[in-house]
Amino acid sequence: MLAQASPWYVHALQRSAAGPAEPLNVPARMEWTTRRDSGPGSEILHLGPHRRRVLELGCGPGHNVAHLATRHTAQVTGVDLVGLQVRRARSHYGRLRNLDFVAGHALHYLQATDEHFDAIYSVFGAVGLVAPQVLLPAIAQHLKPGRILAFSVPHPQRGSRPPCADDRPRRDFVTLPDRTRLPIARWDFDTSRWETHLDRAGLWLTSAQEFHDVRHGRWPTTLLITARKL
Repeated sequence: MLAQASPWYVHALQRSAAGPAEPLNVPARMEWTTRRDSGPGSEILHLGPHRRRVLELGCGPGHNVAHLATRHTAQVTGVDLVGLQVRRARSHYGRLRNLDFVAGHALHYLQATDEHFDAIYSVFGAVGLVAPQVLLPAIAQHLKPGRILAFSVPHPQRGSRPPCADDRPRRDFVTLPDRTRLPIARWDFDTSRWETHLDRAGLWLTSAQEFHDVRHGRWPTTLLITARKL
């Protein structure tokens, strides 16, 4: 039965079974890559000194949401597909101010809300797992002019594999806490193809950075992209 469930639900279920969700200290920095304390932090969102409205698509246990809400006094909403993850995030950080966690599909949330955000981001979250032809325009619609979209995705050349040759997703796998793997569909684009889709959505590519994790060999493991609403 579990094999037929969403891989993300199974992942959250195994995390929940590993131990109780307890209040956690707020992380000192924002993480974008597969290796802690590597790469940039929240500065790439250009939030500035004033309170900003921020949205994370695929917030997981809520670590980045808590960091932004506390360290930057931003008003942050974290959306995650799996209700178990949202419950864990609330257990970790629900006591804090300036944040909210919502269970739901990223695209459906964007289609339903009338809010506009100063920054929208995804850290191995919805971007790359939802068709970019529909997700990126929905993001652009709710991003204030001149503001930032940032997202990190698994590098398309990780493990020496080639990036997607067209706009179709390809078969990938999510590794569960027990080390088993379940299949998923992922849009594994290189920078130029991401730039094409961003441009079509009215978003201007401002940077693309590659990061390595020595635990996974010599190939880059993370691609971090930032774009600005035109």
